[in-house]
Amino acid sequence: MDEPHLNEKAANHNGVTDPADKKKTAILNACRQRDLGALREHAESPGGFLTDSIRQQAWPILLGIPPSHDKTESDLDGAATAPSWEALPHHKDEDQVQLDVNRAFIYYPDNQTEAQLNHQKSLLSTLIVSLLRTHPYLCYFQGYHDIAQVLLLVLPPPLQLPGLTHLSLFHIRDFMLPSLSPAIAQLRLIPSILLLADPPLWHHLSTTEPFFALSGTLTMYAHDITTLGEITRLFDVLLARDPVFTVYLFAAIIRSRRDELFATPRDEPEMLHSILSKLPAPLDLEGLVGQAKRLEAAFPPERLPVWKGGVSRWSVLKTGRRRKTKRTAAVGDDDGDGLGVEGVEQQGRVWFEKQVAELRWQENKDKARRWVWRHRRPARAVGIAVLVGVLAVLLRRGSLPGPLVSGLGYVSGLLARWWR
Repeated sequence: MDEPHLNEKAANHNGVTDPADKKKTAILNACRQRDLGALREHAESPGGFLTDSIRQQAWPILLGIPPSHDKTESDLDGAATAPSWEALPHHKDEDQVQLDVNRAFIYYPDNQTEAQLNHQKSLLSTLIVSLLRTHPYLCYFQGYHDIAQVLLLVLPPPLQLPGLTHLSLFHIRDFMLPSLSPAIAQLRLIPSILLLADPPLWHHLSTTEPFFALSGTLTMYAHDITTLGEITRLFDVLLARDPVFTVYLFAAIIRSRRDELFATPRDEPEMLHSILSKLPAPLDLEGLVGQAKRLEAAFPPERLPVWKGGVSRWSVLKTGRRRKTKRTAAVGDDDGDGLGVEGVEQQGRVWFEKQVAELRWQENKDKARRWVWRHRRPARAVGIAVLVGVLAVLLRRGSLPGPLVSGLGYVSGLLARWWR
């Protein structure tokens, strides 16, 4: 953690005249003061935080990691892990983690020997598995390793696990639930943005499902961007903004390709999907970030047609906006939330469990509707509505046993006769 301070001294030597040196000094001052507002402005300005040594100070603050973590000791191999993680029960997704880690570090870092690469993979596996064992309720998803490897390459060992923990709980939590529904709900925001911002383009793409954006939004673009400099610069912005910014960024990417998309017939959704599933090259990150900021300012999430009913109140998109407001008001606290480290992580778990309960409730309502549809002939109108309500309450407690199904069939017959 000494390098950023050396940069600061160099920037101040013989006076500051270079714009880059001025920016470095300003960022380091904001880090010292833990000034979230100033750090967010610097993150969004051209070049972001400029160097990885500055990111080592700025990213932990944006993530809400208290300064005390700088003094955390790492184990002998350099991995930032809790001392007792190896004694914890295995996580159900560890086999998939290893498969993905074996495919990590394809594009960066450059010029590594096989031994160095294997060591990096070992550190990455340890980082991810230690997080999953420490927070076993989280579900791993393919592409998570792409996000984790960025933090591994940028942050010093003591901050890697805290950084990944806070990122998982407060930026990408929707993707670590036991259902894809929240991830799909995020994708549905993209057509909503286009509908308001660019109706002709929205209409042209209306036959194409927004699943083309899954890889980008799911992995914070870490799976699709192939240079470390570009992905770390983009992480500056994504860590500084609300989690919902990832979908505005993808909407900006779509709009940047209008000519190419309009040149492809609307009735060829597979071709449109193929175009949109790959990021444009070269990638004008600064221009796209600026466009995404303007889109969010003009059409905030609360104005999007699917925001209220399509996104859970416990989604990371909504809790992230509430948390940002709270952290800005609480600037100066060690963790920016006033809850302490354990309290902050517990808050993330509470939101996770509330969303899981909501997902199960919705799944049970869907089961009830399907059951009623299969038994629709004996019931009519009000009877069906009553049955759906009864079934939803019963299903909240688990699946329907055979005798209960028979009993409900009898009840539906009574309702049908009563309705006649």
